[in-house]
Amino acid sequence: DGWAYDIGYGGLDHVLASNEDVNVLVFDTEIYSNTGGQSSKSTPTSAIAKFAAAGKRTKKKDLGMMAMSYGYVYVAQIAIGADKNQAIKAISEAESYNGPSLIIAYSPCINHGIKGGMTNSPYEQKKAVDCGYWNLYRYNPSLKGEKNPFTLDSKEPTESFRDFLMGQVRYSAIAKQFPDVAEELFNLAEEYSKERYENYKRLANQG
Repeated sequence: DGWAYDIGYGGLDHVLASNEDVNVLVFDTEIYSNTGGQSSKSTPTSAIAKFAAAGKRTKKKDLGMMAMSYGYVYVAQIAIGADKNQAIKAISEAESYNGPSLIIAYSPCINHGIKGGMTNSPYEQKKAVDCGYWNLYRYNPSLKGEKNPFTLDSKEPTESFRDFLMGQVRYSAIAKQFPDVAEELFNLAEEYSKERYENYKRLANQG
């Protein structure tokens, strides 16, 4: 995802804009996980990463919304540990769509510092969706003219956003190291999360 969101975005954008039948799967670890865990445009607000040691201050780039703006790119966000059926459905739809497709998969990484370790990765994905940190959706341009091409597969958040953050060292460390700014950053991260979900809800309720 460091490549897809950041240094390689121009290339990804060029491929998606070409309107060729190309399928792209992005493993969203929210950092440059293969080169040492540096912050990138995929890193969410308040997360600690290299070059953002006191927590990232800016909002995460919404790669899916940017791809959807073309109107002819199939786009989906998935988290296989949260909803396996939705993930399979999205992959199947992307494969059968005659045009460019982009699937963004929430992918917990060792740099997140998940309490309990990487064996808890599937549960971490479910927690991310249940608290509204990560949203599941599908945008299928082939449905235009029949029904709304955007489907929001995530339900309203039911779990604690803050508890989810505290379950990962990349967030919990801020509370210990920078308590003076931690509260402000966590509130901002949750606010951005709610704002994003409301945007997706508006899309899902159109037409």
